[in-house]
Amino acid sequence: MIFALFSYDSISDFVDSMMGSWAAWAWVVVALIHAVIIIHFFAVAPLFYIWLERKVSGRIQDRLGPTRVGGKFGWLQTLADGLKLIQKEDLCPQSADQLMFRISPYIVFVATFGAFIVLPFSNGWVAQNLEIGIFFMLAVMSLEVIGIILAGYSSGSKWALFGGMREAAQMVSYEIPMAICALVPIVAAGSLNFVEIGRMQSGWFFPNWLMFNNPFTFLAFFVYFTVATASVKRAPFDLAEAESELVAGFHTEYSGIRWSYFFMAEYAGMFAVSGIAVFLFLGGWYTGIGPLDASLVSLQSVGPYGILSYIVNLIFMVVFITKGCLLVFLQIWIRWTFPRLRIDQVMMTCLKYLLPMSCALFLGAVLWPLLYYSVSSGESPRTKWFGEPLYDKVIAAEPASAEQAARQSAPQLAKGER
Repeated sequence: MIFALFSYDSISDFVDSMMGSWAAWAWVVVALIHAVIIIHFFAVAPLFYIWLERKVSGRIQDRLGPTRVGGKFGWLQTLADGLKLIQKEDLCPQSADQLMFRISPYIVFVATFGAFIVLPFSNGWVAQNLEIGIFFMLAVMSLEVIGIILAGYSSGSKWALFGGMREAAQMVSYEIPMAICALVPIVAAGSLNFVEIGRMQSGWFFPNWLMFNNPFTFLAFFVYFTVATASVKRAPFDLAEAESELVAGFHTEYSGIRWSYFFMAEYAGMFAVSGIAVFLFLGGWYTGIGPLDASLVSLQSVGPYGILSYIVNLIFMVVFITKGCLLVFLQIWIRWTFPRLRIDQVMMTCLKYLLPMSCALFLGAVLWPLLYYSVSSGESPRTKWFGEPLYDKVIAAEPASAEQAARQSAPQLAKGER
């Protein structure tokens, strides 16, 4: 049964075949399986990123960081802190709105968790392969601000309220240039589907990665990374929780496990925005080494029960997670390098500089294809960059199902025999 799992295109197909007469409930089982897999990554990734931030900040400040719990490098320090937070008393201020105060961390948690539903970790390894995946992910992540506003408003503290209002102004403002910068590579790709965009970027990193597709996508990456760092409340843009001004910002009155939900969502959100950048600019799950990627893709259709295909997808997943972790490391590095901005400087940076820059890049990305517009003989007019149209690579990289393979191998009937 284990080897038979590898021969199916997805977990859904495998569960449907195993449920038999209970096939109508297969979608419930599949949803639970996907949720368990995502929640494990959602919970484990922040454990690593918090440890990484402590080590990086220690090195930058000429310290060692965690060195005791879990061995020489303090691997288990974050886990020990998590166990401590679970044991702490869950307090609620007397002047707080009890209901909103308690549910606010869950709204923030679920908003960030929902973004991972459409984020592929490899070629076809995604909970829901939506055609509007990028739009869905950006929309769901924007719901986090609702939980933060409720947390600040319901705490019964002016410091928490100030932090919530700052976060509302900052997130709503920075989401606009973030979405516009995401549109720049989407214009080049012609798709909102993460899997399709990933398949377009096979081959050598230059010029196949969308970051190197044209000058506007190259510049859009840096603008996107800046606004994405601000959207997840990272320094120097962390004005919502500025401890030198607002004690701790919107989560001042929180303690224990509810306090940890905010930080779990923050670190998971760092990987989420980095994952979007990996797909829109940095080649998705491909290594950027043309012969190596071509060899791995060719192995996906070889071997019994699709085991090699599973191994190749596992390699692609490691590549994707590594790229995302490198961008998270860069966000951590920036936090411990640059000083915090004032709230007026944060808003001015967005409205006076980043927003006009993103609009200019989007306009340039729309006009750029006109310079490379060509009409091939016998074909409809198509836009081409550096030779092969991007969508042709999606069709070539898409694994064919058994039914499609049988249809392609069947002899073609003459027109009169149909």
